Amino acid sequence: MIPVSEPFLCGKELENITDCIKSGWISSAGKYIDQFEEQWATYCNRQYGIAVSNGTTALDVAVHCLGLKPGDEVIMPTFTIISCALAIVNNNGTPVLVDSDPKLWTMDVDHVAEKITSKTKAIMPVHIYGHPVDMDPLLDLAEDHNLAIIEDAAEAHGAEYQTQCHSSNTWRRCGSFGTFSCFSFYANKLITTGEGGMVLTDDEVLAKKARAYLNLYFQPPRRFYHESLGNNFRLTNIQAALGVAQIERMDDIITKKRWMAQEYSHQLEELSGLQLPIEEQWAKSVYWMYAFVLSEETGMDNTEFSLRLLEKGIETRPFFIGMHEQPVFQKMGLFKDEKYPIAERIAGQGLYLPSGLTITSEQIATVSNAVKEILSS
Repeated sequence: MIPVSEPFLCGKELENITDCIKSGWISSAGKYIDQFEEQWATYCNRQYGIAVSNGTTALDVAVHCLGLKPGDEVIMPTFTIISCALAIVNNNGTPVLVDSDPKLWTMDVDHVAEKITSKTKAIMPVHIYGHPVDMDPLLDLAEDHNLAIIEDAAEAHGAEYQTQCHSSNTWRRCGSFGTFSCFSFYANKLITTGEGGMVLTDDEVLAKKARAYLNLYFQPPRRFYHESLGNNFRLTNIQAALGVAQIERMDDIITKKRWMAQEYSHQLEELSGLQLPIEEQWAKSVYWMYAFVLSEETGMDNTEFSLRLLEKGIETRPFFIGMHEQPVFQKMGLFKDEKYPIAERIAGQGLYLPSGLTITSEQIATVSNAVKEILSS
């Protein structure tokens, strides 16, 4: 079986974890927590890094710090993982959805302005499969309407965006935009701590609030006296030790991901029936996953195509299902009668191939040949 993703731990991970065990610092304090937060914030050109237990809790922390009141709205893509909407709903907010860009599969920024109301408090762009959202239009809207931006960069470690804001024409890493940016370090991400995440910000007050919230709102000098309700979203020193070992290899990690995508595209670009990933001139994608959308003319949806690949020993994953099609939100009375045709189409026709950091040329060739065989059968 060729797995859809497999972590590649080839640096100082074991050395760092052994150091944690020998020192006894195995819980949610220790030098690696501090190093991980500082180094990742610096890598993303941010002032403050706040390590958390996973990407879902990173989003929850960020939304919580906005202090939403019931009825406040956050604009987000319908095509994303449920964690984004969950963070909004769990913090009194109402998600307001936008369809996908048909080429990039990120949120269609041309439709965000029409969703802004007097209740809008924030925009949550989500970089998809390693390609950045077109951020400049969102930054302009946020400035014009005094909105926060929560940038979900869970799938875009090290990806870059060429911003033209204020005539700067500057390349900036994903994770450097907005009020908060959020990362996941799940096992299939470019940097992994098994589980884990981080919130980045340049606002000292918000950083302090985030740290308090993820740590049960313990406050000095009376540790067990609580004026607010928080959560235990702490990352462990052992997990952080894994992350520290990988940050120093980021250039090599990104090179491997871009090589993987180039190899797949070279072998699949002549096939009809596939919409392959693209890279805009203003973006440097890290191809977290190599994804494509099947044409309906193939006579297959992603479920059938995935099953046929699985028969050949190849693991895949389908695309996200839009938030407006999630039964749990429909039961809550959200998104009634809303339709988002691009997201609906790619949810049924999109999938991604094995794309982990351990993938080899031979495996890419095997997967590509299997795709060709199925399309030609």
